Amino acid sequence: MNTNYRNQFNQAFSVEKYNAFIDDINSDFDYKVTFRIGETPFFISNELKEQLLEGCQQVIDFIQHDDFKSLTERALELNRKVPNEDHHTTFLAIDFGICEEDGKIVPKLIEVQGFPSLFNFQNHLSEKFVSHYPFLSELTPFLNGLNQESYLALIKEVITNNIPIENVILLEIEPEKQNTKIDFYYCKKDLGIPFVCVTELYEKGNQLFYKNDKGEEIQVKRIYNRVIFDELDLRTDLQLNFDFSKSYDVEWAGHPNWFFRISKFILPYLKGKYFIETTLLSDLKEIPNDLENYVLKPLFSFSGSGVIFHVKREDIEAVTEKDLYILQKKVHYKPIIQSPDGLVKAEVRLLAVWPKDDEKPTLVTNLVRLSRGEMIGVKFNKDKDWVGGTVGMFEK
Repeated sequence: MNTNYRNQFNQAFSVEKYNAFIDDINSDFDYKVTFRIGETPFFISNELKEQLLEGCQQVIDFIQHDDFKSLTERALELNRKVPNEDHHTTFLAIDFGICEEDGKIVPKLIEVQGFPSLFNFQNHLSEKFVSHYPFLSELTPFLNGLNQESYLALIKEVITNNIPIENVILLEIEPEKQNTKIDFYYCKKDLGIPFVCVTELYEKGNQLFYKNDKGEEIQVKRIYNRVIFDELDLRTDLQLNFDFSKSYDVEWAGHPNWFFRISKFILPYLKGKYFIETTLLSDLKEIPNDLENYVLKPLFSFSGSGVIFHVKREDIEAVTEKDLYILQKKVHYKPIIQSPDGLVKAEVRLLAVWPKDDEKPTLVTNLVRLSRGEMIGVKFNKDKDWVGGTVGMFEK
């Protein structure tokens, strides 16, 4: 880690300053953020940055293989297929745990998703940190030479694809109730895109419409998709007035199929120093004797649901759909961030966008999660400080 900025930040930090920082975020929309925001950025050293970029490039190389679609067709068969899939994903989120291996710090790939993340909120979060700690203006959350202006321009290009803003929507399940609502607010502020519930979208022939705040009927020509089918499938109380399985005259910013293609489904195929030994249960020749060193995960769950951290033999034997689960070797997160009272673990998510006509995706920014618990998730970090969502800062 970058010890110079860590020491400088910790000397400047106070609980009162943190509370003012959170109040500043909450005041933007008179809305209290519903997830915990960490007290500090993660000051990422140039050495760790290069490792993260190398790991990401290896993931991207795999996704760019000519046979990638045929290789991942099974992921759609196991879930669902939405028509009008584009040539490549629009978004990438690549998660690395900061781990220790043979006494050295090394990022290990935890998950990869062909799905958008908090592109707008992360931008404003880094701004807020700089506002409250001005010396952080020497650093940047961005990659590939982007700055605030060029980053927002690229995000707008990718999400809208030059479709008039009035015909672009952010689609979600009851967006008002989502933990990520703060990102929707910033998206609307930055790009002018409204967030719309799946129940408010309706079809007329092969076109889709919704009614805006004035009650006017607006045709939807491009959908910034934030819908997770896992959640949608559980919501049998929702009445949809369109069908995801039908072909409409609409473009997707984040076509739903890529959520399944680029997922834990590809982890068993990735080999190398940044990747974790991962086996599809249907390919498991025998159950390991040292199950304390493994984690059992469903392929297509979201936000850690269904993960069994302390695996028993009967857990594996109880799985009936063995092509829907992976057994993954545990990695050891290295507490690396110095807080006022101990060291904290980190997981870094690098975010990429892939404009329609570009040859490859572009890494643009990042999201970091801090943890003192056994795992990164919220339930392992209740009632703790210096945990939660934050942003990584790089040297310019």
